Amino acid sequence: MTLNLRVAIVGAGPAGIYAGNILRRQVDEAGGQVAIDLFESLPAPYGLIRYGVAPDHPRIKGIVNSLHEMLDEGTIRLIGNVEVGRDVTVDELRERYDAVIFATGALKDAPLDIPGIDLPGSYGAADLVAWYDGHPDVSRDWPLEAESIAVIGNGNVALDVARVLAKHPADLLSTDIPANVHAGLLASPVTDVHVFGRRGPSQVKFTPIELRELGEVPDVDIVVYDDDFARAEGDEHAAHLLATNNQVKVMTRTLNGWRKPADWQPTASRRLHLHFFHSPVEVLGSSAVEGVRFERTRPVGDGSVVGTGEFVEVPVQAVYRAVGYASSPIAGVPFDDRSRVIPNEGGRVTDGAGAPTAGVYATGWIKRGPVGLIGHTKGDALETITNLVEDAMSGRLAAPAVAAADGDEVLELLEARGIRFTTWNGWLALDAHERSLGEAFEGPVTRERVKVVPRDEQVEISRAGALVAG
Repeated sequence: MTLNLRVAIVGAGPAGIYAGNILRRQVDEAGGQVAIDLFESLPAPYGLIRYGVAPDHPRIKGIVNSLHEMLDEGTIRLIGNVEVGRDVTVDELRERYDAVIFATGALKDAPLDIPGIDLPGSYGAADLVAWYDGHPDVSRDWPLEAESIAVIGNGNVALDVARVLAKHPADLLSTDIPANVHAGLLASPVTDVHVFGRRGPSQVKFTPIELRELGEVPDVDIVVYDDDFARAEGDEHAAHLLATNNQVKVMTRTLNGWRKPADWQPTASRRLHLHFFHSPVEVLGSSAVEGVRFERTRPVGDGSVVGTGEFVEVPVQAVYRAVGYASSPIAGVPFDDRSRVIPNEGGRVTDGAGAPTAGVYATGWIKRGPVGLIGHTKGDALETITNLVEDAMSGRLAAPAVAAADGDEVLELLEARGIRFTTWNGWLALDAHERSLGEAFEGPVTRERVKVVPRDEQVEISRAGALVAG
């Protein structure tokens, strides 16, 4: 059987782009042809890389180079500024494509269900990340009024948030942060940022490079507490990790290097504190955040912890929860409200009864939950695409009900609805514009780019540039 497929992928982040590239390669190897349309709700591609990675992480943002090459080949068509479920329905896509793959990721903060979490001054880390990354759908203003801040969580996102909040704005100016973000951070009165984790120093979810970067932030002291290390003594699980896991060895060595003697005095103007064995039980305050109440925990030898009945209160004026991300449902697609994923078997979307939904697939965090690093999405996409191609070869995919010989029917549908979609040529124009803003920057540092934030401005630049390129 010769494959001749039209496939829609919803989400132009790493998961969607990897899926498109793997699909193209597998169909080529099978001697077939595939037309791929990559739908994105934002005017620009790259998803998490552009709007979820801290601006002072150029190493991770370097992944964009490989994603750019995949899209620049011209075999995957980018259709941006289109919200699937609103601008075009899932049923309309299913009528026009042999298969639809959802790669929409996880954009919301997971909840932290403790009293006071909804007080003014309590925020989700994902919202702050979207702000400092210049997401067009987030307010350009952010209330940075606290001198002491609590960040709840022991993963890389918690470290990113803490580092950006503690860092002096001048040290972020060489990144692509927008002008409004730099101005907001410049006005921040912060002196102390506290990061709290429920478990011990050996069970953190950081990566060594993320942790090491904390110690390289100018004029910010890193503070760890001897009592937290004393609580870990005798923990069999921690001892096993230390003996068998090189990452844990490196991070433990780094943390121990930051331990201070009893008579230590701060030398920097700001401090970033790392606390362990603290389980949040309540955000304190009447009309706004005034502190956080924690129960101290202890290890039980299997990697978990239990409460000790000892409580401490830490005065802060802002709280950021960084306890994980959660995906959002898409109209017309099954969704598991408990797990916050699209139910699936190997990427094949299933209905409420567990039966496969023919021609509908998922990949990335919307498929498996917000775990793993960006590179893990490659293996995830490979599983989904392999099953899609198998279904196509076995005749389990229904032919599109709406013929689209030239592939432009879906664009005509969007135009008829007044949807100002963007394209790959448009992104190249927006990319060039942002780089020109960086080159024109007059200041003490060289900037590679300055992000354009407003959605309408992104769309105008993109569409005007696409017309010129066309």
